[in-house]
Amino acid sequence: MSSLPTEKDHRLTPVFQEDRVCTGVTTVRGRVFLSYPSADRPGVQVVEALPDGRRVPYPDAAWNRADQPPSGAFVHVNGLRAGPDGRLWIVDSGSPRIGGAQVPGGARLIAVDPDDDRVERVYHLDEAVHPGSYVDDVRFNGRVAYFSDAGAAGLIVLDLDSGRARRVLDGHPSTAGGPVVADGRALHDPDGTEVRLHVDQLEVSPDGRWLYYQPASGGMPRIATRWLDDPLAPADELARRVERWCDTPSTGGTAIDAAGSIYLSDLERRRVLVLAPDGGLRTLVADPRLAWVDAMWLDADARLWMPAAQLHLTAGLNGGISTVEYPVQIYRMPVGIGPPARDHA
Repeated sequence: MSSLPTEKDHRLTPVFQEDRVCTGVTTVRGRVFLSYPSADRPGVQVVEALPDGRRVPYPDAAWNRADQPPSGAFVHVNGLRAGPDGRLWIVDSGSPRIGGAQVPGGARLIAVDPDDDRVERVYHLDEAVHPGSYVDDVRFNGRVAYFSDAGAAGLIVLDLDSGRARRVLDGHPSTAGGPVVADGRALHDPDGTEVRLHVDQLEVSPDGRWLYYQPASGGMPRIATRWLDDPLAPADELARRVERWCDTPSTGGTAIDAAGSIYLSDLERRRVLVLAPDGGLRTLVADPRLAWVDAMWLDADARLWMPAAQLHLTAGLNGGISTVEYPVQIYRMPVGIGPPARDHA
């Protein structure tokens, strides 16, 4: 059993308290948006968190309807973030859960214009997913978007101009996950099977040269984006271009700053670590409240947002028994440096 921190860190400020498991937070020009993966119970998947405490379905109630065809409703939102263009980008995994079957037309990247709260464009990823895919998260590099697939090991590359999506490093060892460890124990699903999540986190270096990525079980490689961006690059050439980078622990979420340092949550010890551009690893904060910090967000005011999602305590990852402690908290702390412009404004 890994030793867990016992003392609270005063630098952590509780920002939101949610009555459902919340895994995503992002800010757009002073507005805050949250996403819920329905890991503990079904409900609205994306909301705007208003200053008066209300949670308003976003972009509207229709997109958040349950059990609707994916033509104008979410299947299963797993990620959301402001992009470098100021739009809100929402990742629909296309599958109701990890290990579930893809819903035809469900795997998408949805661009919302926050000026009028309107869905501006929907990018379909059908041609790049497998039946067992679970599209996990997205990062941008100019007019290219990269996605992780936690259900079927591999990466997806999307040309934002043409809308064409390609699958790369499909089944490559660097994208395949091992046992996920949280709070010192390996996770199991309700059937008792060991939980394995494939490539999950990914970040683009501030200069756009590198894509860093890793499965939830840790071990972070990198690959030069020039190889990913070339649709003519052979699969075996891409495989050869993967570089080992850092031996990281089981991780729930990452963020990157303008200096190229990657913030990553350590699920095993309730910490957030900082991976420097030279490969050095240090602890930023350790706190008993940081239970499965998921998709982190670094805002323009150099504050790191950390949703303590407690996913490892949900029934799906805890042998069928939920021990989530409510409310689920989102914390924030200053880190002294903001995001790269390539990532978001």
